[in-house]
Amino acid sequence: MLRVRVLLGRSWRGFRTFPGLAVEVKNEPILGFEAGSPERAELQKALDGLKGRTEEVPCVVGDELVWTKDVRYQLSPFNHSHKVAKFCYADKELIDKAIQASLAARREWDLKPVRDRAQILFKAADVISGPKRAEILAKTMIGQGKTVVQAEIDAAAELIDFFRFNAKHAVELEAQQPISTKESTNTALYRGLEGFVAAVAPFNFTAIGGNLAGTPALMGNVVLWKPSDTAVSASYAVYRVLRECGLPPNIIQFLPADGPVFGDAVTSSPHLAGINFTGSVPTFKRLWKQVAQNIDIYRTFPRLAGECGGKNFHFVHSSADVRSVVLGTIRSAFEYGGQKCSACSRMYVPDSSWPQIREQLLDIHKDIRVGDPVEDFSTFFSAVIDDKSFARIKRWLDHAKSSSNLSIIAGGKCDDSKGYFVEPTIIVTKDPQDPIMNEEIFGPVLTIYVYPEKNYAEVLRLVDNTSPYALTGSVFAHDQKVIDEAARVLRNAAGNYYVNDKSTGSIVAQQPFGGARASGTNDKPGGPHYVLRWTSPRVVKQTHVPLTEWKYPYMG
Repeated sequence: MLRVRVLLGRSWRGFRTFPGLAVEVKNEPILGFEAGSPERAELQKALDGLKGRTEEVPCVVGDELVWTKDVRYQLSPFNHSHKVAKFCYADKELIDKAIQASLAARREWDLKPVRDRAQILFKAADVISGPKRAEILAKTMIGQGKTVVQAEIDAAAELIDFFRFNAKHAVELEAQQPISTKESTNTALYRGLEGFVAAVAPFNFTAIGGNLAGTPALMGNVVLWKPSDTAVSASYAVYRVLRECGLPPNIIQFLPADGPVFGDAVTSSPHLAGINFTGSVPTFKRLWKQVAQNIDIYRTFPRLAGECGGKNFHFVHSSADVRSVVLGTIRSAFEYGGQKCSACSRMYVPDSSWPQIREQLLDIHKDIRVGDPVEDFSTFFSAVIDDKSFARIKRWLDHAKSSSNLSIIAGGKCDDSKGYFVEPTIIVTKDPQDPIMNEEIFGPVLTIYVYPEKNYAEVLRLVDNTSPYALTGSVFAHDQKVIDEAARVLRNAAGNYYVNDKSTGSIVAQQPFGGARASGTNDKPGGPHYVLRWTSPRVVKQTHVPLTEWKYPYMG
């Protein structure tokens, strides 16, 4: 199936193209993987090929596959006896070597026409959509503990959309030009940043890693990509696709590394031009402070782009449709074990609706299957990512069990004997300011505050002021006055805001994603302006009317 028509003044997959016209791109269809479907058969074959296998993933600098002495293993979250990948940490010497190799390649890459760079991403998107789809999905499922649908949404559809739409936006950006007159021709050149970009990726979305590294490269930058230790296998598969689709060596260096070692190395280089980051607030703050401390050594002011998570809310008004609230909350809170930056983890319910909502939540909770997403496709979510995550979530469950303000009404158990499994947990709090309502947990834990129906306006202000984050949030109501009031009160409470829909599920080009406050710099990946973040525009004026006099008329 042809899903993209690219009009770049050349032919692409059978289309004749012409300069100056738009790029036509559509969102990648999400496959169903029903029993008996060809996509399920292909995926099953890929999964079978990975069972019990340990992949070797080196550091890559240029075309050189490098192994250091610091060897690590990526474990499968739902079966931590399975070593999914053997990899190594880049040391400072190797990171410095990668920086120098990148800088040597930067000028030629930046001078390459954007349409040529874009073709690499368009081709990579087609390859991931077709022959590499099953492999990347299988590695995401086994390595990161995703169910088939969560892997498909992430490692196929979203990654493909990032590549296609960002390539489209890059090509179309060149058409955005200043005004020229009969006296002068004015041209904007969209250069890459002078230096290198460090891309620091999280575990929870294969697509994010591809975007953090791929988009700056698309815009003429050279990139050091540090994948998450717990997503090495799928990330390496994406990197290899980019290389196989024409990405030259030294444009993206693939460097698994210890976080502080990588951060220290890149922020101490005078050639740091940007950091493209998704991860925790403490890590992003550390990088920001290091940049500030080293500001005098840099050739240019580094761009800092960060997405740091959230404490996302569902606010329910008495006029809301109860069934929609319940189904949306179950999916938002518990899909992928709550390990989405946008997952609902705090909920505000009016006392008049609470009995119905409670009953329906508990009915569905009994049917949620937690287990092995590879052996059992009926699994709703699997284990959390690793032992550190498991321990953090367990501390919150212990807090809930010991607090007089909190009552666990469903779930609350966890077991790490085989995998890092945590039950979907629903908690009710008497105190809307309890720490469990304002601190990010990043696990399958939903806390609910039941409020007096008449106090909804006060609760809206409470929603806005409780948490330092401002990533996503949802308002469920059918009273239009309440919807309008909530939009005003919660104007700054979420960068992605939903009305009568769950707080997860943003789609590239439809709901560009990001938030402010502690949630990050809100650069909106998936939107048309994101590519501009990774350029250093230059404006050129060519005059056609030379000066003939230095004096102004008034001086006569």
